Amino acid sequence: MVSARRSPLAGAAPASPRRKWRAITYATLLLAPAYWSLLAGVVSVASDAADAPPPGPYIAFGLCLVPFVFVVLAFLSENPRAPGAVVKAMILTLLVGIPVSAVATDAVTGFVAGVGAGGVVAMRSEPGGSWRIRALAVFAVSAWALVTARVVPEAVLLLGPVLPFTSIGVADHLHELRRERAARG
Repeated sequence: MVSARRSPLAGAAPASPRRKWRAITYATLLLAPAYWSLLAGVVSVASDAADAPPPGPYIAFGLCLVPFVFVVLAFLSENPRAPGAVVKAMILTLLVGIPVSAVATDAVTGFVAGVGAGGVVAMRSEPGGSWRIRALAVFAVSAWALVTARVVPEAVLLLGPVLPFTSIGVADHLHELRRERAARG
């Protein structure tokens, strides 16, 4: 007997914008200490000072928080396949973040790109939603981070943890507005 596979979103009501932005806010609040810890570790590694703190604890703490960031994002956005989405998000974060950091030669651009790529799969997608729109938003903020890191590095250092998930939320919102206009007109 062969059973047809049903979409996990079949019959599910769309998530309210309030619920999505709550998930984005909480995930970003948890992402900020991970970001700052990783950044402190990277600066410690690059430091030539004899009294520089050991980078290991900072990097370990930051890396330990990142899975919980995706857990918060997936479960609070009510992703129907949240556990699997968290695992995919972690894998995608590494597959995107490490090469982008190597090419960009700065830690912030790779962080934004990697965490943003993970956020694309961790956050619940609505029926008819497009991962391409989300990926384009993450690409745009990653490109902004790359350019800004060379021009105004202070800005990208401060906005680094805010960019990935916020860009995904804005992309979803704009996609919904476009769909509503198309349905009316």
